[in-house]
Amino acid sequence: MTEELTLYIKEAVDRSSIQNLESLLLKLNGVERALVDTQDGEVKITYDTNRISSTDVEETIRQNGFYLS
Repeated sequence: MTEELTLYIKEAVDRSSIQNLESLLLKLNGVERALVDTQDGEVKITYDTNRISSTDVEETIRQNGFYLS
């Protein structure tokens, strides 16, 4: 089943951090799409709940130095 998760990541506002975050997310097994809004750090993630959980996505983000707001 596909779901969408919306998070706010305050570091996701410049080109380099956005590219790093999108690359990190798209490498996760089960993440189908990751879109970052450069204005406010909003991240929309589409993922397959049969392959990955929202908790796993959030934990991976935190482990890679990003902070959820």
